Formats: sequence, C-alpha cells, structure tokens
Amino acid sequence: MSERIAFVGVGRMGANMARRLKDRGYTVTAVYDRVREAAASLAEEIGAAAPENLSEVTAAADVIFTVVTDDAAMREIFTPGALLKDATGKLFVNCATVSPEVHQEVERRAEAAGAQSLEASMASSITQAREGTLYLMAAGKEAAFERAEPILRELSLSMRYVGEAGKAAQVKALVNMVMNINTAGLAEGLGLGAALGIDLNVLREIFSQTGANSRVLETDGEDMVKRDHDCYFSAAHAAKDSGIALELGKKAGLNLPLAAATKAQYDEMVARGFGELDKSGIAELTFPGRGK
Repeated sequence: MSERIAFVGVGRMGANMARRLKDRGYTVTAVYDRVREAAASLAEEIGAAAPENLSEVTAAADVIFTVVTDDAAMREIFTPGALLKDATGKLFVNCATVSPEVHQEVERRAEAAGAQSLEASMASSITQAREGTLYLMAAGKEAAFERAEPILRELSLSMRYVGEAGKAAQVKALVNMVMNINTAGLAEGLGLGAALGIDLNVLREIFSQTGANSRVLETDGEDMVKRDHDCYFSAAHAAKDSGIALELGKKAGLNLPLAAATKAQYDEMVARGFGELDKSGIAELTFPGRGK
C-alpha cells in the first residue's frame, strides 16, 4: 500500500472508488474534477488535496486513476502540460468508457513521457464501486497490469486481463451494446404488457422463469414499472456507448440493426431532455401514456 493514489474525475463512480481505496488503507493524496465543488467536497471528506491544476495531481501521486466522460476529455487531460508533466514513473489507470483508439493513443503519450498506462474498464455501477465489487476488464502492457493489480483487487470482485491497449474498450463496448439492447427490449415487452392490461408484477415473474429473463430484468424491471429512474447509468452514456459499438461494427464491416435501433431510442431520450435519467428511463418512450 505504498503507492500514493489520486483521482481525476470524481463523479459518482470516481468518488466511490476513492472512498473505497481510502477505506482499504491506501493514501489518496489528491482528487480533481472539472466541477470544483465536487473535488473540494470529496477532498475534505477523505483528507486529500484538491489541486487546481492536473500537473499537481501527477506530482502528488504514484498511481492516477482517471474516470472522465468521453474521448475529448481523455485527450485533454493527457497532454504534456497536464497529467503528463513530469510523469516519469507514474502509472495512469484509465476507467472511462472511451474509444479503443483513444486508449491506444493515451498509452503512446504516457510511454513517451516515461509513464505507464492501463485500461480498467468497469462493467458495474455506483454501489459496486463503493463496495469494491466491480467487474473490471484490464488491457495494456502486462507490466502495467502487474503493478496495478493489487490496487484493482481492492476495487473488484472479479477482474479479467484481456490483452493489449484498446481491447478492454472493445469488450466494454460490446457489454454495453448488449445491455442496452436488453434494456430497450425489456421496456418494449413491459410497455406492451401494460397496453394489454396484463399485471406487470405477474409478467415480470413469468419473464424471470422463461427465455425472457435477463440481468436487466433484475436491475431495471421494477424501476420501469414504478418510473423510478434515479441515475446509475445514464441514457446519455448508453447512447454514447452504443455509438462506440456501432463504430466498431462499421470498421469490421458488420451490420448491427438492433444496436442501431437501440441507439436511436437513447438518442431520442437525450433529445427529449431525458439524457440524465437512468437507462431504465427508456420505458418512458414505450409505456402507454408516457413520454410527455
């Protein structure tokens, strides 16, 4: 536990990962976020600094976790004047769902600065981040993975090393593509059940015992019925991640009509101002009498 830890991006996921590592005895020295209030609040809570500059984050830590929103944000933080200033010997563990090409680019930039970079894509949500029960997919150089592994074990219930930089992002895109399709399908099934006057509690129970069962039924089914869309994984992120998968399909020469239709649904949610609802909010587009 001699490695000093810092976090860049302390929204719902990053903040809970920082809390978890603090609880497990790691020294979390610095936290940074574009929302200054979020960083300051977490810093006070866990006894860390909240630097104003990214270069100060790098200076304060040995291992820097990044949990940012998209490709542009990743490129912005990994520049010589930001995280990569005086970065020799540092390890960057990048947890955001961004395109595989960006993870590869970040690895090249980090290595040019004398640092290491590792993908640690997360296939879990906020509660799991706080409890240290994430499912992680890691990719990058094996030496970077071996250095990060003891820390990642404190954050995860299960973890899989999947290969070179970019591979974890590919796998995560496929995970979220299928999850989003399942979520949209469940919303349509329950929405049609509502339109037909079927008791949705009975319908969900029948789904759970048949080929209609899915992990999404367990996590989102009741929320869809009750219109409880507190955000664990937003519709905006669902749209973004489905887009990453569609771009991978395009490059592979594949047609992915279900993924395309699902992305269109989540894009519609964003257009209607529902982008910050949980992905379960897709039911608002399919249940009778909703969507207003």
